[in-house]
Amino acid sequence: MKRPLRVCFFGTYRERYVRNEVVIAGLRAQGVEVIECHSKLWRGVPDRVAQAGGGWKNPRFLLRVARAYWRLWQAHRRVGDYDVMLVGYPGQFDAIPGRLLSRLRGKPMALDILMSLHLIAEERGLAQKSPVTGRLIFWLEKLGLKQPDLLIADTPEYREYYSEKYGLPQEKFRLVPLGVDDRLYTPRPHLQPPHDHIRVIYYGTFIPLHGVETMLHAAAELRDQPHIRFDFYGAGQELPGIKRLAQELQLDNVRFHGWVDKERLPDEIARSHISLGVFGTTKQSMCTIQNKIWEGMMMQRAVITGDAPTIREELQHGEHVYLVPRANPQALAQGILELAGDEELRRRLGERGHERAQQNTIAATGQKVKCALEELL
Repeated sequence: MKRPLRVCFFGTYRERYVRNEVVIAGLRAQGVEVIECHSKLWRGVPDRVAQAGGGWKNPRFLLRVARAYWRLWQAHRRVGDYDVMLVGYPGQFDAIPGRLLSRLRGKPMALDILMSLHLIAEERGLAQKSPVTGRLIFWLEKLGLKQPDLLIADTPEYREYYSEKYGLPQEKFRLVPLGVDDRLYTPRPHLQPPHDHIRVIYYGTFIPLHGVETMLHAAAELRDQPHIRFDFYGAGQELPGIKRLAQELQLDNVRFHGWVDKERLPDEIARSHISLGVFGTTKQSMCTIQNKIWEGMMMQRAVITGDAPTIREELQHGEHVYLVPRANPQALAQGILELAGDEELRRRLGERGHERAQQNTIAATGQKVKCALEELL
């Protein structure tokens, strides 16, 4: 009897990040034996931002890096035989030692890229704050992306971006869309939105690519519609400025709730009529279909989000999601107003969006990743 595929899931990856959780669970759902080879390096988003802004020059951080990779090397020594190494996100830097260790074992290596670390640094202003750090991230990412035998990206746009920016052959890529943790995000018929008003929800990090300012200006456009109310959940670098903007606009129809545990988050989505997606115009925003879009669809709620070719390739306006021009508060406000007044449209988007999101479950994602890894063997 043929033994199952054995994958060494390698790196300083974010253990609780949805992409890593979905890929690991998805592979295991397909009968793959996943051996996690992990070392903790980062202490959360603020820590990564601080180091990318130039804090990495501190000898204490460099010592932390050395210790993390020493632990990773020791962890790899304890890993038994495996067929292929898969470097988890974010793993562009981890792919450099990963290439050495996988070659010592005579095994192929794949990298789940997901997002460009240099692009993130650029869009958050970190590369401008510390140009030396920006150049370092660029060259380390380029070196890391040239190491794997196979690269996994989530959209054709990201594949083309990486290929052009770093001179990578497109045939080296395989596409695996963002998956949804359907253990957590499932319809909750016992939880219903309020009957006395339309509840519009946004959740996530307050960063430029999400276009939260556009959402607030749309709320201002709808201030004379007291039956439409907005609830914002999350945190991030732009939150203080976003709260100031809400005060300046005198938005009585907007509430901020802070971060919420991801186990509780699906309940809040279920208690909403409309889920907001992404409305920013940054390169990163336009290259992917964000988690919150798939999650809202999986929760059987009407999702309204910014239009982009990336989204049009996968989702149909008025069928799976409601699309509006990006960075356009008036268009967003008009779309919300239409959804608020059309219960049948909301129901159709919820039902058909849920059907479409079923193609991106844990099991479906695991099958796609497994097929990509088996090609290396």
